[in-house]
Amino acid sequence: MKFISWNVNGIRACINKGFLDIVDTLDADVVCLQETKAQPEQIDIPEDLYPYQYAYSAIRKGYSGTMILSRIKPLNVIYGLGIDQHDTEGRVITAEFDDYYLVTVYTPNSGDGLKRLSYRMEWDQVFSRYVQSLNKPVFICGDLNVANEEIDIKNPKTNRRNAGFTDEERDSFKSNLLTYVKDTFRTLYPDKIQYSWWSYRFNARKNNAGWRIDYWLASEELMPRVKDSLILTDIYGSDHCPVELDIMD
Repeated sequence: MKFISWNVNGIRACINKGFLDIVDTLDADVVCLQETKAQPEQIDIPEDLYPYQYAYSAIRKGYSGTMILSRIKPLNVIYGLGIDQHDTEGRVITAEFDDYYLVTVYTPNSGDGLKRLSYRMEWDQVFSRYVQSLNKPVFICGDLNVANEEIDIKNPKTNRRNAGFTDEERDSFKSNLLTYVKDTFRTLYPDKIQYSWWSYRFNARKNNAGWRIDYWLASEELMPRVKDSLILTDIYGSDHCPVELDIMD
């Protein structure tokens, strides 16, 4: 089976940049999207491409949002974390399958000047508790808005106090998630340098001055099923590229 996760930075804009042809070519069983920036009625994806579609939008229009497209009907779909104060921005969808959950998440950014860092720290703890409450192993994917190690960012020294690479966020990622799930890409490729997000400024993508902030994480017991974890840097349409997880059925 093939899973794709992609922060599309606006699904409507991405559709105008060839999104439908891209996902058709990728031919994944499940596609998870983050930062859709649209209400469900504004998203037009043909059902013959993906018959099962689940969108979760922010109350604030044109902001945040997640979506799951699937060729396999989930047993159940859960929207949000079940806590009102954390469920206004459409950041989490959980799809239940026979022997695992698939969770897509768009983790809050700490923002300019780290204005949301304290909220981000709270979010990490709440999200971790939610994931651990699920009664099956999990695959977690999405834009987690953190570059975990220096190898995951082009310029670690100059970004040390920027959102996504603070000590607080990196420590939180390790303590709240990596104690019980594995970073599939880094597990398979411990020394590989590859990025999944590039700023639109300063020709960052052309110069490959990027960050690896998009992940496929897996419970320990699911790791034997992981065949490959890929970063599809040759695919455009967003400031992020898709990340792929291939698993044994």
